[in-house]
Amino acid sequence: MLPREPPLRATNPVEERVIALIEPTASGLGFRVVRVRVSGNRRKRLQIMAERVSDGEMGIDDCSRLSRALSPVFDLEDPIPGGEYDLEISSPGIDRPLMRVEDFERFLGHDAKVETAAMQNGQRRFKGKIERIEGDVIVLTTDQGEAAVPFSALSDARLVLTDRLIEQDLKRARAAEVAEQENTDEGKTP
Repeated sequence: MLPREPPLRATNPVEERVIALIEPTASGLGFRVVRVRVSGNRRKRLQIMAERVSDGEMGIDDCSRLSRALSPVFDLEDPIPGGEYDLEISSPGIDRPLMRVEDFERFLGHDAKVETAAMQNGQRRFKGKIERIEGDVIVLTTDQGEAAVPFSALSDARLVLTDRLIEQDLKRARAAEVAEQENTDEGKTP
């Protein structure tokens, strides 16, 4: 049996319901739902963080496309009890949350901050380089040595903004621009 997923993508039944409602539509468009949050007291805000399955990116056009596709779903199944809310579709960003074991695998060698719901080896907060994944255990190299944190124990996890992470993101963005320009050039007739 697989370990129970920690409450990273959703923290309450309303957010879990939103994920269940939107995942088929998002997946059909080639997007992965990273996280859903509902916040606010009088006027609620529904934040949906998503990324393209193909490359982990999420541009403005992608946000618009996903928003338009989800509108009929939300019109049919009002996901937020109590009336009106603002919908916000966003990318995970460069210092993104890490919601799945696969996210940790994708960012091996980068720095992360993780927090657990209960004490693990006398502490709840860890910061260090993602060294390796052993099954469902995330191994970080911290200033105090290696820390092995079970994924199922996590309550929060995100990348730490570092020069290396920024450099890698800039390289990825440049490569994407070059690829897009090449595709545009191929479509032109001489």
